[in-house]
Amino acid sequence: MKLAATVLLIFLLGLTVPGQSGWIAQSFGAKGDLNVVYFTSSDKGWVAGDSGFLAQTRDGGKTWTPYPLKTTENVNEIYFRNEDNGYLVAGQKMFATHDGGGTWQDIRPLRSSFGPGEPEFNSIRFTDKKRGYIIGSIAKGDMVIDSLLLRTEDGGETWQRVRLPVTDELIHLVFRGNSRGWIVGSHGLILATADDGLTWTKQQSGVTTTLYNVDFNDNSNGYAVGEKGVILRTEDGGATWLKVDTPVRTTLLRVDFADSKNGWIIGRGGVILRSGDRGITWVHQESGTPAHLFGLFMDKKFGWAVGAKGTLLKYKK
Repeated sequence: MKLAATVLLIFLLGLTVPGQSGWIAQSFGAKGDLNVVYFTSSDKGWVAGDSGFLAQTRDGGKTWTPYPLKTTENVNEIYFRNEDNGYLVAGQKMFATHDGGGTWQDIRPLRSSFGPGEPEFNSIRFTDKKRGYIIGSIAKGDMVIDSLLLRTEDGGETWQRVRLPVTDELIHLVFRGNSRGWIVGSHGLILATADDGLTWTKQQSGVTTTLYNVDFNDNSNGYAVGEKGVILRTEDGGATWLKVDTPVRTTLLRVDFADSKNGWIIGRGGVILRSGDRGITWVHQESGTPAHLFGLFMDKKFGWAVGAKGTLLKYKK
């Protein structure tokens, strides 16, 4: 009887272990919140978060090496234009690397005062070697008093402010190629450009809740997520946005599609949603954590999510 039970247990383990897939917690030394994650290959990636924390892996997350970023501000976003050229924003600062993250230089986009308010950078994109954008807000105390969009055409040497038809907080920015871009922000705001970011028009989101993240697969198919479980989807570049049924009502913070069909969303309370039908329907995935999840990066073959108190999750197919 004992022998039979042992054989059965080994057989069952043999069936289940190789087939394991989904989100797996990774041991990590960071104690503060991790806000963003970005990978340029399956081996090489970065995580960053509170108090200027930044760390890099070159072995697929087995080990992480902290980098002494010279700021105590929270890192809000990391973005790499290619394997060598990357950018991050933290508070009122921007840092750039041109050697694959080996070193980061402090770039100072602000050379003028913004009156009674203080700027805060939330998102950054460079569409080529010279042209880049930073978005955020100007706040007085806890109150946002104006939108903030900066644009450079010389690789970040000089920046010009682009005036916008809104005063909302701008939270996340995405571009497709050089000319087409979208911004989401507070009060359901969606802005779009088709002329290299020179002018921006307001799109009708159909919601008034804050939108935290936007992702476009191409010039037509895009997604936005935000408060109260809001998921929006467009098939015409944002000319029309449709609200998608969602199984949750918690705040959703990031959306990322690995290809045209397969996408993931993360949010507060450890929520992870997945779609395999171009974002038409979404189902829960087990995250294994109640921690708020703030950062997401998905590829066709791998994925990562980061969150509160150093939470680090790896996705395995």
